[in-house]
Amino acid sequence: MKAFNEQMEKESKKFFGERRVVFGEGKINAEIMLIGEAPGGEEDRLGRPFVGKAGKNLDEFLEIVGLEREDLYISNVVKLRPFKLSPKTNKPVNRPPNKEELDFFVPLLYKEIELVKPKLIVTLGNFALKNVLMNQKVSIGDYHGRLIETDGKKIFPLYHPASVIYDRAKGPVYIEDLHKLREIL
Repeated sequence: MKAFNEQMEKESKKFFGERRVVFGEGKINAEIMLIGEAPGGEEDRLGRPFVGKAGKNLDEFLEIVGLEREDLYISNVVKLRPFKLSPKTNKPVNRPPNKEELDFFVPLLYKEIELVKPKLIVTLGNFALKNVLMNQKVSIGDYHGRLIETDGKKIFPLYHPASVIYDRAKGPVYIEDLHKLREIL
């Protein structure tokens, strides 16, 4: 994995300059791989996936499901923070990944999945689900909490941990989905 990360960082500098690459982390050959959208501000600052507000929710999710972070492999589809400058504050704010970022990072995500060889992929949010399934028409609302088997992969889509922060109404559904995941495990 170290060689893969070094190559990814070298190649990304050609396209994205000195922006920080936030690599996936965790146990190689982990049985479970979690995949989110992209790093946010805190992840970019610390160089680790899921350590900001969504990471706190992820920690709660892991506790409910009975998993330890060190037993997993955690990554994102895009491995650098997509941002724009806020017109009000002139500070970086998150934005959706653009086509250039997707074209560069999605093939690397598939390579990363091949290297980790998880028995189960848990996608966190709509963006991760679409890119793992290679289908931009799917919706997390239709697939959350259901085990999907495709191309020899088992995928369990969940709402993104951050979505519960911004939409408290999703909380009970999210908890129910976590209990379904726990049953599967």
